[in-house]
Amino acid sequence: MGTYRSSQIMPLLFFVVITLSSALAFASSIISERTDEEVMALYDQWRAKHGKLRNGLRGQRDDRFEIFKDNLKYIDEINAQNLPYRLGLNVFADLTNAEYRSKYLGTRFAAGSRRNKTSSRYQPRLGDKLPDSVDWREKGAVVPVKDQGSCGSCWAFSTIAAVEGINQVVTGDLVSLSEQELVDCDTSYNEGCNGGLMDYAFEFIINNGGIDTEEDYPYNGFDSSCIQYKKNARVVSIDGYEDVPVNDEKALQKAAANQVVAVAIEGGGRSFQLYQSGIFTGKCGTNLDHGVNVVGYGSEGGVDYWIVRNSWGGSWGEHGYIRMQRNIDSPTGLCGIAMEPSYPTKNGPNPPNPGPTPPSPVKPPSVCDEYYTCPAAETCCCIFEFSNLCLEWGCCPLESATCCDDHYSCCPHDYPICNVRAGTCLKGKNDVFGVKAMRRTTAAAKPSWAFGDVAVGKSSA
Repeated sequence: MGTYRSSQIMPLLFFVVITLSSALAFASSIISERTDEEVMALYDQWRAKHGKLRNGLRGQRDDRFEIFKDNLKYIDEINAQNLPYRLGLNVFADLTNAEYRSKYLGTRFAAGSRRNKTSSRYQPRLGDKLPDSVDWREKGAVVPVKDQGSCGSCWAFSTIAAVEGINQVVTGDLVSLSEQELVDCDTSYNEGCNGGLMDYAFEFIINNGGIDTEEDYPYNGFDSSCIQYKKNARVVSIDGYEDVPVNDEKALQKAAANQVVAVAIEGGGRSFQLYQSGIFTGKCGTNLDHGVNVVGYGSEGGVDYWIVRNSWGGSWGEHGYIRMQRNIDSPTGLCGIAMEPSYPTKNGPNPPNPGPTPPSPVKPPSVCDEYYTCPAAETCCCIFEFSNLCLEWGCCPLESATCCDDHYSCCPHDYPICNVRAGTCLKGKNDVFGVKAMRRTTAAAKPSWAFGDVAVGKSSA
């Protein structure tokens, strides 16, 4: 019996080895056939296409060219394997993988960092009959792909796309909404261009009573001061948000069959960086670092896939989208796509448009002592204390906050217990998860002409 199996297996192994050798040889031949002049010509074409002007600094172009050349070699090697997807010279082709991850990702979606809002709404049930394919772009629930730039605001784009989608489903109107409002104004738990979580952003929209339009509060790609009267516009509202049952691609499919879903993935791989087209089946882990949206699903050539909307502009991937393999062996889904999906809920019409609102009166700053102040609606917390005297103040970006004993972090007034070791804030002793603690920023020194003002320190610690 063993001899018979060996006689069957050996030819098969020989065939596999020959096939792999041929593929590698083919890839090597493509790479070796490209001269530096040909690669330079491709580089110049790529720069012209993506508006990358020649840098006048000595050696700068050579450095970028060598990175471009190395990425092109990697692209040739992967594409020679005839995988279900192809890589290409997209907008990130002159970045090392480390540069790409540092500039366009970097946000970490820590496990357990979001509040538990899991719902059974999209729990798979016996007798569920879901469509074989769904594409919310075709249903008119997705605006054209946007571009977050080098600001780490993917969480805001993922949130807004989900809200735009549910608003269209409920009201029939597709309205482009403001990511910049979230970047500027949603600062209690999210951190603008330094990252955030979609669930916290949904909470901001709910508590604010709505969100402004992209037209009225346009995106600029960096952290700015919150424009209060635009924050009060509240053009589109949501009633709540819920989390899809985790690590369940069937539950995610059910959710995606009903609305656009916000998801977090690991997008730091080199193949993801240089993705061009096809169904992505590449290697990636579950260190969630990028917020995107599932806007549908389907199958092609016997491979199931998710339709994923990115926020890197239309020149990346399939006009700004990537199709990612669906129903893999791991419950987390490819790149962790099934680990933290969430969606907004909406039951009725939007609030009446209040019309143009004049700017709100400027609030006075929070006075820490006769030398330091914090911005309005922020809490003064002592950073350096000596003999019960605060020598240096910091600002907590929350009103009436609790200043933690580490002289570094602070907590919202409704989560007043500081768990310094875990970096979280708790409602009470039995609270397990809580919310993420905030960081203090340095207080501003009062101008010399104001030193005579009466001052009141807000908090110690």
